[in-house]
Amino acid sequence: MTDPTAANAPSSAADPAADATTAPVVFGSVAASVSANLTVPKRVLAIGAHPDDVEFGCGATLAKWACAGAVVHHLICTDGSKGTWDAQQNPAELVMMRQQEQRAAAAALGATGEVVFLGWTDGELDSGLRQRWEVAYWIRRLRPDVVIGHDPWKRYRLHPDHRHAGLLTVEGIVAARDPLFFPEQNLEHHRPTALLLYEADEADHVEDVTGFAGTKLAALFAHTSQFRSTMKIEDTDAGEQRQIFTARIVARLGQHGAIKGFTHGEAFKLIAQL
Repeated sequence: MTDPTAANAPSSAADPAADATTAPVVFGSVAASVSANLTVPKRVLAIGAHPDDVEFGCGATLAKWACAGAVVHHLICTDGSKGTWDAQQNPAELVMMRQQEQRAAAAALGATGEVVFLGWTDGELDSGLRQRWEVAYWIRRLRPDVVIGHDPWKRYRLHPDHRHAGLLTVEGIVAARDPLFFPEQNLEHHRPTALLLYEADEADHVEDVTGFAGTKLAALFAHTSQFRSTMKIEDTDAGEQRQIFTARIVARLGQHGAIKGFTHGEAFKLIAQL
């Protein structure tokens, strides 16, 4: 629902390349020691607050892993019902539209796993016990090797859903891994091998996604309801505005990749002791 680069980016520019040079990095800082390129997981679960958050945060990484044979699952916490600037938009219709867009985006990434919608009201997500139960349930059911989600500790984050979705990711892993949490689920406990947090406040891991920028963009462009509010594309046929958005995303991938000498990369906080 939110492009982390958009807040400081101009709404229009004559030269998309000039816009690319000013695209901000989306993490607060880079750790002194930075790792790169996890072993391709067999299964990965990407968790987002809203439809499109996963594609913004880790779309190229998911595309790379899917291409290498990983089963990629999506778990979307809210219904996306407030993701518009149109006051006349019917929320129920928007929910259905955004679910269709998310499924299309997952397919564009090459994901073959499940696309799960928890359905909590957009803007009202809480990191409560009931929500944690649901996230733990899906971690146990899907049994991912790697989980990816929002960094809940990112400073100066405006949207509460992103913070709560990040907390649910972390706390859901804790509940899923320990057998005495939620025994009524009747599912074997499961401990993922790694957690990657996107929009990281302090990045310490980079995935080389060279060659997958186009796939990430294709998945993002599947979220047509977000063109105006998130991508600053006022008209679906507005080629210049699409170029500006494309330049901003590619520039961000370049900035992340440069941390480890890659052409394009996606940066994360890696937590491997789960």
